[in-house]
Amino acid sequence: MYHSILRESRRQGNYTVSPDTLESDLAWLKKNGYQTVVVQDLLDYVKRQVPLPEKPVMITFDDGFYNNYYYAYPIAKKYQAKIIISPVGYYTDLYTGGDADHANYSYLTWGEIDEMMRSGLVEFQNHSYNLHSTQKRYGALKLKKESASDYQSVLKQDLEKMQREMKENTGYTPAAFVYPFGAVSKESIPVLHEIGFQASMNCMKKMNYITRDPDCLFGLGRYIRPTGISSDSFFRKIGLK
Repeated sequence: MYHSILRESRRQGNYTVSPDTLESDLAWLKKNGYQTVVVQDLLDYVKRQVPLPEKPVMITFDDGFYNNYYYAYPIAKKYQAKIIISPVGYYTDLYTGGDADHANYSYLTWGEIDEMMRSGLVEFQNHSYNLHSTQKRYGALKLKKESASDYQSVLKQDLEKMQREMKENTGYTPAAFVYPFGAVSKESIPVLHEIGFQASMNCMKKMNYITRDPDCLFGLGRYIRPTGISSDSFFRKIGLK
């Protein structure tokens, strides 16, 4: 799991790595026989029995920063690696309206999302329309004093808005919900099924075991990729070899 990709070392940390680190990661994966997959590949395996590669790996980017387009997208093209980007709809609307294309702070525009999607290398998923915040609630978590029905109504409206905007701007409807901050409330699960999501991702550090059971695609875990550790050390630390 990646977030922001920036060159300046002072900006790097747990949620920001350099383009060189990302390229090193993709080179390591390719050298060691890993093949990148996206959510659609998992759905094809579960629902249509389409085989997965022998060593599948998923490369995800949360939030939808512009630098994913500026830095990560060209690197993905160089290695022909499939990646998943999960943008926050509110920020995409905001920066589509102006002040776009600043690597340090802006977010993807709808035009950039459409361009990347058409490449066949980049898949987009739902990271909420405007629930990526800690001010009122923590991401998509239920508030302590909020009823289950009120919470589910808020969540449904937000996620459906993002689904509509993705469809209107790209012709594509996301199949997975990526929880902001990885924060999951059990009351959210019926909402995801009602909307029609076929998978979800959180931030649990774990390997995912994919079976023919569609439920295995909910609660997919991911390993956050911090700066300051080599590709070989990072991947071996999380169990790849």
